[in-house]
Amino acid sequence: MTGPRRLSIPRRVAVRAADGGAPQLVDGREVDSVRESWLVEDRWWTDRPLRRRYWEIVTTCGRDEVVFHDLESGRWWRQR
Repeated sequence: MTGPRRLSIPRRVAVRAADGGAPQLVDGREVDSVRESWLVEDRWWTDRPLRRRYWEIVTTCGRDEVVFHDLESGRWWRQR
């Protein structure tokens, strides 16, 4: 018997963000609109806290995506 399987493994993504942090360009595709943004802070009591700003975006080609900025490492990720 195997353990639980991760369904949605984040993948690194190239993002250019505005001064306020909102994505403007994701993997070379221009962001048309931001549908939603939310902050997740967890495990603050451990040596590996989790701080992420998520963005649900729509690109100009109509693609709906969720990307997040890891506020600890400064890296951007795509979440499917």
